[in-house]
Amino acid sequence: MRILILGATGPSGILLIRETLATYKQCAVIIYARSPEKLPEDLSSNESLVIIKGTLTDADALERAVEGVDVVLSALGPLANHPAGTPLAKGYELLIDLMKKQGVKRIVLLGTASIHDPNDKFSVVYRALILGVATLAPKAYADIVAVGEVFRTQGDDLDWTIARVPVLTNGESRETVVGYVGDGKVGTRLSRKGFAAFVLGEVEKREWVKQRPLLSSI
Repeated sequence: MRILILGATGPSGILLIRETLATYKQCAVIIYARSPEKLPEDLSSNESLVIIKGTLTDADALERAVEGVDVVLSALGPLANHPAGTPLAKGYELLIDLMKKQGVKRIVLLGTASIHDPNDKFSVVYRALILGVATLAPKAYADIVAVGEVFRTQGDDLDWTIARVPVLTNGESRETVVGYVGDGKVGTRLSRKGFAAFVLGEVEKREWVKQRPLLSSI
């Protein structure tokens, strides 16, 4: 098994690496990062990790990272000072092209409730959260919405799952509620450990292929 992880140097990405190593002890983990020096020393020196430095616009480096992998996991998400021009969505467009070229079909990636799903229902709380993001962080909002559109329009040949997250926390709970906006089950907070656990579980279970579930901690 070879697993490529994107967004690996952020807090969610680091937990995703640790969860991957714990779940697949014989796995080769490919880390593709703009600043791999941000990885903790115990991970950067781990012999199971192959680290490739590059950006989402570097087609050659990204293709080296994609080549030969079985699944792509992504913790890439919007930033507080998010740049204009939907760089995440454009990076995923390139990634999708390279996955198709290399015959890689499976990807599980982070999204947010700003990405609409047809199963979503009206929720006052989530309406306020999404409106707040759109108002206070319009560049981040535009990019994450564009990510959803990229997979909706270009992901037919892939087995994608967009794990939509609400407010992320540093809580210890790994248990998650999985559903949709307004279903009366899903809350507004999710631990990063819960996100990582769901992503690795979905690699094995494949319960949410071509779907956009919303997650929260129990």
